[in-house]
Amino acid sequence: MASNTYNLRRGHQFFGLGFGLGLSPKAPGTVGTFAALPFIFMTMNFPLWLQLVFAVVISVLGIWACGKTADDLGVHDHPAIVWDEVAGFYITMIGAALNWQTLVVGFLLFRFFDIAKPGPIRMLDKRLHGGLGIMADDILAGICSLICLQALIKVGYLPGL
Repeated sequence: MASNTYNLRRGHQFFGLGFGLGLSPKAPGTVGTFAALPFIFMTMNFPLWLQLVFAVVISVLGIWACGKTADDLGVHDHPAIVWDEVAGFYITMIGAALNWQTLVVGFLLFRFFDIAKPGPIRMLDKRLHGGLGIMADDILAGICSLICLQALIKVGYLPGL
């Protein structure tokens, strides 16, 4: 039964609401995206394969947490649910050299793809439901952002590793 109240003591809401950052009264998706930073910094020196495994883990966790939180709140993809942004921004930064330039450009790329929802991202957003529906468009936005960020690094517009 939907309660329309937040309870960060419930594990799924703690994650689904991005450790509470999704409760921001202004731009909760943008603010919630910053909850990815500890994970990005924590894993920046991990091998690429382990960063990919971590991305899968936080994405699977997100499918569960976002779906359950949406059920609690009675709203599919409630604006306060931001774990999808956490996973998407984390995916964007996989394998990137971490410096202020890549973080800013990666953040801007991810927010662009997440908000604009071009092509297949919009299709996923409209067609999938539940936790998977909440997460899938942001995962794809993260993949698109990752490709663009890596291309900018590869051609020398941003510093690489």
